[in-house]
Amino acid sequence: MPDSSAVGTDRDDNEVAPGLEHSPPLDAPVRHRPHRRTLTFLVVPIVGLIIAANVGDALATTLATTHPLTLIALNARNRNLVLVTNQLDALSFYGVATFRLLLSDPLFFLLGYWYGEAAVQWMERRTRSFGSTMRQMETWFSKAGLLLVFVAPNNIVCLLAGAAGMRVAAFFTANIAGTIVRLYLIRRVGEAFDAPIDELLGFLRDYRIPLLIVSVVLVAAMSLWEMRRGDSEIEAVLHLDDDLETDDPEPTA
Repeated sequence: MPDSSAVGTDRDDNEVAPGLEHSPPLDAPVRHRPHRRTLTFLVVPIVGLIIAANVGDALATTLATTHPLTLIALNARNRNLVLVTNQLDALSFYGVATFRLLLSDPLFFLLGYWYGEAAVQWMERRTRSFGSTMRQMETWFSKAGLLLVFVAPNNIVCLLAGAAGMRVAAFFTANIAGTIVRLYLIRRVGEAFDAPIDELLGFLRDYRIPLLIVSVVLVAAMSLWEMRRGDSEIEAVLHLDDDLETDDPEPTA
């Protein structure tokens, strides 16, 4: 990664973005880097969330009409949230969706905070088609980190926030606020398109079994294809400890 795009470098000391005060450059030694065993506490839940998301994708056509709350608990993609929002009361929708969307964010924040530049490079390799955009995001992050966390609190942004040394309180404030606003907007979209969404749900009910078979086959085939190409998310996370090996000093406990 070019040094010119690293967060926290080549910036006037007087121009400090909100939430990034005293942030180390991404290519600097990472603060409080844990022992490799500690990485297990990030890898295990991340793998579990990936598996849950894949199960949600495979069963989405059925769960959307039979168990909508289970669907967003497994995979809170925007399309799933829009599809089920009108079937759920506000408390259930906001409660489960907020919890599911926020589950992975602290994990990737810690990954970035502990491993810095090594974690950023790992994410770039893992998201090959997004690599160049991610470098651009690093440039934006030095100027509008909190805004990015608020607008798009996804795994990549959360990792960059950790790598930039964003304050924990600032990160969670922007992250939670952005997530709630996102869900509010999805709720409004669901209300505005209630009729077409209801028609789509009717179609899913009428052809539940064949659609379920097609969905499961597609997800399984995609997973196998990614494994053969070496692009599997689970495989990438399971080899995370090897990929993060750097020339940094031996971490403390």
